[in-house]
Amino acid sequence: MLSRKRPRSLFAAVIGGGFLFLSCASTVPTDSEIAPEQPTTAVIVQGKDLPAVRAAVHEVGGEVTHELRIIRAAGAELTAAQRAALEEHTAVTRIYDDRKVGVDALSDMDSDDPGPYTEYPRLIGADQLHDEGITGAGIGIAVLDTGLRAPPLALMTANDPHFVSWQDYDAISGTFTADDGHGHGTHLASIAVDNRKGGDPLAYNGIAPGATLLAVKAFADDGNGSYADVIRGIDWIVHYKRKLNIRVLNLSFSAAPQSHYWDDPLNQAVMAAWQAGIVVVASAGNTGPDPMTIGVPGNNPYAITVGAMSDGVTPAMPGDDFLASFSAAGPTAEGFVKPEIVAPGGHILAKAYADQRIPLLYPEWIYGEYFYMSGTSQAAAVVSAAAALLIQAEPQLTPDEVKCRLMASARPAVRAAGTLAYSVFQQGAGMVHARDAVYSTAAGCANNGLDVAKDLAGAAHYGGRAHQDEDGNFYLADLDGDGTVWPGGYLWTDGYLWTDGYLWTDGYLWTDGYLWTDGYFWTDGYLWTDGYLWTDGLVEPAAVNMWVEQE
Repeated sequence: MLSRKRPRSLFAAVIGGGFLFLSCASTVPTDSEIAPEQPTTAVIVQGKDLPAVRAAVHEVGGEVTHELRIIRAAGAELTAAQRAALEEHTAVTRIYDDRKVGVDALSDMDSDDPGPYTEYPRLIGADQLHDEGITGAGIGIAVLDTGLRAPPLALMTANDPHFVSWQDYDAISGTFTADDGHGHGTHLASIAVDNRKGGDPLAYNGIAPGATLLAVKAFADDGNGSYADVIRGIDWIVHYKRKLNIRVLNLSFSAAPQSHYWDDPLNQAVMAAWQAGIVVVASAGNTGPDPMTIGVPGNNPYAITVGAMSDGVTPAMPGDDFLASFSAAGPTAEGFVKPEIVAPGGHILAKAYADQRIPLLYPEWIYGEYFYMSGTSQAAAVVSAAAALLIQAEPQLTPDEVKCRLMASARPAVRAAGTLAYSVFQQGAGMVHARDAVYSTAAGCANNGLDVAKDLAGAAHYGGRAHQDEDGNFYLADLDGDGTVWPGGYLWTDGYLWTDGYLWTDGYLWTDGYLWTDGYFWTDGYLWTDGYLWTDGLVEPAAVNMWVEQE
């Protein structure tokens, strides 16, 4: 009987290619001699620096999939054993699961035909700035989303200097072919920079028609993406910030928070972009109206988080405007008031292609070359473009100063009696008004007490001023710890005290998994039937774009 012996001769294992290259001197192993292939998971490995992390992943036999220098990390595919080995590696500080994220969902709309041109530039005063020559010219707006179908806008071609189609970056593949098979990114880009004119008299359809558009694709054509792809996209944007004058970053997506804001790698990338001088605008999410429904990265205290409002399909009648029922509300787990502002986000008309995923799913909302979509995604795009107008007018403004001007000039929703129609945790400072922001002189009213450098270094983390009483009601505490329970009053009209942060402490109200109760003050009568005005002086109305009642 012949005995089976192991071959003395040798073979080379090509791990990266996923196969074994056997030498001619080897014999074929038996089934029992073949080790079963171990499943891998996608993770984000963070350490002191990228080269050390990359080397550590290779050392344990893992595969590096993304280089995320902005947060000193790498995306990787690891087996359970490789992950366990890395957790003990001196070059590694944290390992995160590479979470999935998706663009904010489409909200329900009715079938009323609202008209052939966009309303939202006029509704936030952007048309007045256009007449004054302020169009966002020279300011780069990066839209990190599902990409861009080029040329998506009537006058935007590769020959148009404010459309850098050759720069469109695909963070998924690491190439420069960021085509949009979904439609969400194209829609947002149109809201921001569409320089086609319509209406009577002719007016731009986009908020900042002169701005430079940079499309960064981090979500696949089904609308889904990963943390690693998003972070790689932000890394690219920060890297090219100076060369392309990228001053604004639009993030119209959300994921459920799984940690404090500072311990989330996507939020770390957002903070790094803010520190680099880029105004980051994030959607609140379409998970409202309950409290504490703000997603990541909307829960980032530095960024400008945007909720959505609607006008009930009557743009000339501000008395029936309302906060969209899907618009997510604060506070965040760390006590920060979110969103900071709201913007038109209902029944938004913008460019899209009939063969893209969303228009294919909802063909009844195709209107010629345009498409109707609702969401805080659209509201965020409005604010991103408004920020570009403000920066063109005053290029020296820092992200904190841009945030302050936008908030200080916003118009809160009030009832006829002058009381606020919605809490600060639902509408923040109120609805954005671009022209008022450009002419504002406000200073020092946003991100006071926060230090992004210390936050990123882990030297300090911060909490906001929101608290919850024993009955489950939310309120804002002043500097002495006392506060006014909503809606009996509010502290944010004088100096925006609620935008200040303070050092996080272990004894903070909800540090260790604090469970919020069901009680809160804005459950009953969420949609106000007696009408109210979005105003900064309690008397001056501002109309909003067309939308449909959603209840």
